[in-house]
Amino acid sequence: MTTSNDFVLTLTCPDQPGIVHEVSGFVVSSGGNIVESAQFWDRGTDTFAMRLHFEVPDAGLGSGALRDAFAAIADKFSMNCEIHNLRRKSRVLIMVSKFDHCLLDLLYRYRIGELNMEVPAVVSNHPDVAELVAARKVPFFHFPVTQDTKREQEQQVRDLIARENIDFIVLARYMQILSEEFCEDFAGRVINIHHSFLPGFKGARPYHQAYERGVKLIGATAHYATADLDEGPIIEQDVSRVTHAQGPEQLAGVGRDVEMRVLARAVRFQAEHRVMLNGSKTIVFE
Repeated sequence: MTTSNDFVLTLTCPDQPGIVHEVSGFVVSSGGNIVESAQFWDRGTDTFAMRLHFEVPDAGLGSGALRDAFAAIADKFSMNCEIHNLRRKSRVLIMVSKFDHCLLDLLYRYRIGELNMEVPAVVSNHPDVAELVAARKVPFFHFPVTQDTKREQEQQVRDLIARENIDFIVLARYMQILSEEFCEDFAGRVINIHHSFLPGFKGARPYHQAYERGVKLIGATAHYATADLDEGPIIEQDVSRVTHAQGPEQLAGVGRDVEMRVLARAVRFQAEHRVMLNGSKTIVFE
């Protein structure tokens, strides 16, 4: 029986005729077979984006050789492109504070194999979730932080990222503002989750504010972290309907459920290389 390696090629470039033809020809000339293809032309920025999932027999080219072989096409069309072997799972660092619902949901989906990722570490600025993480046999690191030690604490995180060869970071209700330098160094690699009331209900007790205003929808947004707090490119969003009969605690429960769903989808998209940055927004090939 013939076995194969699965690869994903992602690319963005200025739009022009012939891109799909050249990319498809490259797969064929490499002995590959296209499994899934998606492309999009953003008229506003004249940007072409493509995600191509293809198979190459085990005896065929590996990731490095494929990248070298594709370099001429990438140069010809001024592409920003990446080729990933799907046999290599994304290595994900999860960061959390005291709210543990998103963390536990991600660890459960990770355990049952729903997400194409490995979790080498969980980091928290509090010790509260240490036992929960340890019970799931994932290394836990407590890196406390104060206003005076933020730089040193972020250096601890950076060291861990380098040591564990982390691909991207998930802020699963990590209630600390990352420095501008950290956000810039890991642009497009840090996923955050928050309730979609922002910026309408900023500050403390957002669900109490929502209750007082009689909201009818509870939402959540997953986005890339940037120096502009909660203003990064959006990856995924969702909402659930609520009624006047539900109090603040019930609204918070609905909110937790939406946050878990939205964050899990965003992490899956990232782990499967389905998200591409396009200026201040994203292109997501679901």
